[in-house]
Amino acid sequence: MKMKLFGALALATSAYAVAAFAGTPTTVANKSTVVYVAHLHPMNIKVAGHEATGEARFTVSGDTLTISVTARGLPAGIMHMQHLHGFKDGRVSSCATEAAGVNGDGIVDVVETEPASGTTMVPLSADPISMKIVTDTYPKASAEGVYRYKKTVSLKALEAAFATTFAGQKLDLDRRVVYIHGVLPHTNLPASVASLGTVPAQVTLPIACGKIERVAR
Repeated sequence: MKMKLFGALALATSAYAVAAFAGTPTTVANKSTVVYVAHLHPMNIKVAGHEATGEARFTVSGDTLTISVTARGLPAGIMHMQHLHGFKDGRVSSCATEAAGVNGDGIVDVVETEPASGTTMVPLSADPISMKIVTDTYPKASAEGVYRYKKTVSLKALEAAFATTFAGQKLDLDRRVVYIHGVLPHTNLPASVASLGTVPAQVTLPIACGKIERVAR
């Protein structure tokens, strides 16, 4: 009788251990890392005087979102605004091409990007969750025209701020694009180059863009 009891306990213990071990990969899988990348391509090269390129990477692990941007070929020594742009109705956005410059001045300004890219949404600044677009906490290019930006935020907090700002819309990274803006303050721009509000066109002029896509780890 004792042998049967011990045998049953051993089988139960073994089965419990197998079940517990089997559950471990599921737990790990639920917290797997998801990566989104935007390869940044130059815009308005003649005006900027440089070919701005780089990569924006968004790494999601649980509630942690790490945003990393490496950019080069930038107008040197100045701060560069960088944002997610997209449509408020959830449509997939794309980077504006040269054809977006419809006013004939040969420059694609930030307003002319809207039909392809939508509106300015998330600031990649010192505080993305603030959703504050006009701020002085964007990265500054070095004397070599390079910067590296890295910020880690709560994904839930950013999603909540996004939904509040855009009437219940989802963040949906792979429906958005990344823009880098800004040319030197003394850059002579035609009066036809539009900006947003009272911000000078030299500050908001797009110089690089990339479509965000989900990639394998």
